[in-house]
Amino acid sequence: MPDRIIGISAFYHDSAAALISDGVPVAAAQEERFSRRRHDSSFPSRAVEYCLDEAGVSLEDVSAVAYYEDPRLKFRRVLATFAGAAPTGFTSFRDTLPAWLGSGGKLRTAEIVRAELAALGRGRVPETSVRRHHESHAVSAFFPSPFESAAVLCIDGVGEWATTTLWHGRGTELRPLAELRFPHSLGLLYSAFTYFCGFKVDSGEYKLMGLAPYGRPRYASLIRERLIDLKPDGSFRLDMRYFAYLRGQVMTGRGFEKLFGGPRRTPESPLTEREFDLAASVQAVTEEVVLRLARTARERTGESRLCLAGGVALNCVANGKVIDAGVFDEVWIQPAAGDAGGALGAAQAVAMERGVRRDHLGTGRDAMSGALLGPAYDDAEIARYLESHGIPHRRLDEAALVGAVADGLAEGKIVGWFQGRMEFGPRALGARSIIGDPRNPAMQSAMNLKIKFRESFRPFAPAVLEPDAKDYFDLPQSSPYMLVVSQVAAAQRTEAAHTTATGLDLLKVQRSTIPAVTHVDHSARVQTVTEHSNAPFHRLLTAFKERTGCPVLVNTSFNVRGEPIVNTPHDAYTCFMRTDIDMLALGTFLLEKHEQPAWTETSDWREEIPLD
Repeated sequence: MPDRIIGISAFYHDSAAALISDGVPVAAAQEERFSRRRHDSSFPSRAVEYCLDEAGVSLEDVSAVAYYEDPRLKFRRVLATFAGAAPTGFTSFRDTLPAWLGSGGKLRTAEIVRAELAALGRGRVPETSVRRHHESHAVSAFFPSPFESAAVLCIDGVGEWATTTLWHGRGTELRPLAELRFPHSLGLLYSAFTYFCGFKVDSGEYKLMGLAPYGRPRYASLIRERLIDLKPDGSFRLDMRYFAYLRGQVMTGRGFEKLFGGPRRTPESPLTEREFDLAASVQAVTEEVVLRLARTARERTGESRLCLAGGVALNCVANGKVIDAGVFDEVWIQPAAGDAGGALGAAQAVAMERGVRRDHLGTGRDAMSGALLGPAYDDAEIARYLESHGIPHRRLDEAALVGAVADGLAEGKIVGWFQGRMEFGPRALGARSIIGDPRNPAMQSAMNLKIKFRESFRPFAPAVLEPDAKDYFDLPQSSPYMLVVSQVAAAQRTEAAHTTATGLDLLKVQRSTIPAVTHVDHSARVQTVTEHSNAPFHRLLTAFKERTGCPVLVNTSFNVRGEPIVNTPHDAYTCFMRTDIDMLALGTFLLEKHEQPAWTETSDWREEIPLD
């Protein structure tokens, strides 16, 4: 019988479940996709049930359950932190303790996991163990990677104590080499600036990264002088006098305000030059730290390949800098690099201990199946949904559907693309995507304001046929998971002269033949697509290229601001009707907006979804 292991991340951020069989990921999903609560941190009951159903098994057929971090070690860090900050922060300490103590407290996480699994009624709960947070990240980065051996770098906010760790992976062994510990955290430094610029911690970091190219890094030297003592090997210490996260629920204190010219920006208020420059500055410092750590990883391990995980590995600009610097010959980044991916890593850590082989290495590919590890809905299920709700639609064969969508895109239409298994991780990769024509200068603002209902400055990502990527982007290696930023190729740039525009006025300047995916610094967060990684999306890109000569599409996640990526046909149709999406491709069914009945709801859905 296959050795099946379930991994779980829960109770903090982005709860998820993953199931592996003989070391190979079979199913994985975040709980938010089922509950429809963004970054849902509750126990991932529905995600576990999905994983069991996808594998066609019960808990009786699972040999072990692994939880992604050690709650007892984490509690010791919480106690030590509050003790070190005493007497300040007592109120926060008093409010935090109940969540840890008592019969339902986080100290009893292993028991809670067993009880939650038992409540599913899916059979006897197998042996349950806990792993360490950074071990889960490291294994998720190395075990499914396509490398026989590699340096492994994990950078995030904090797990139990570790905030940055360096590992050496060989075969099925992973050896820790170095560690930085809380409160000295690159992830928390970045989150402090996210908070100070008026965005939400643990989700607004993407916004800060997107905002950085609008500004100048004029505070970077001040950050290096006052906030972070950075060593040549990439190790560092933060000056905690400027931060408040040791004492309470906010990230920055008065010293931070004095240093950067006043209080934090009020959320949703207009952005100013200060926020642009703060974003540019902390991004520049982050890139410098990551690059130094990467060089140290190369020196300490002697490896020519690098694997990355942890929340900071989702900073695709920093990833691009590491690749461009040529420190390593190849870099592979876990597509679910944040806490959700810890579920997968915890399961694979158990598999490694059991001596499971990495058989995928013989294929030359990674073991993530293009990150398409979530639920799929076949045509029969989609048809039942459409017909039971009286939704107008056309059923087409595959070629006709792809052709009709490609025609619509070439005409300037925006399309909801719902095909096959849902992606695991934060990126839509052509299974649950909203797509458009990148050549259209108005596409970015239309998608941001009328589809996503989010800030106008947010950039969109290009998906490109892999063989054509070199003609459009200065990309040294493939980027299947949209986790690397590169420059748009010089041959595609059209900006005739230096612009005097500043701030958000930079949005009005057309910079390339694909303006909808070219950021204000000529950068783009690229996804390279092959037939192997995603066959339906590859066929659509090919059809669009045949019609237009352009092998690139705008690819953004199929959701609106504050909402998780869609999971079911119902989720997709609801998003389609709430927005200005023109066409919806659900499996082999095509829906046109102008043919749909009027959409009504009893309340304003935008008031019910919290801003992210």
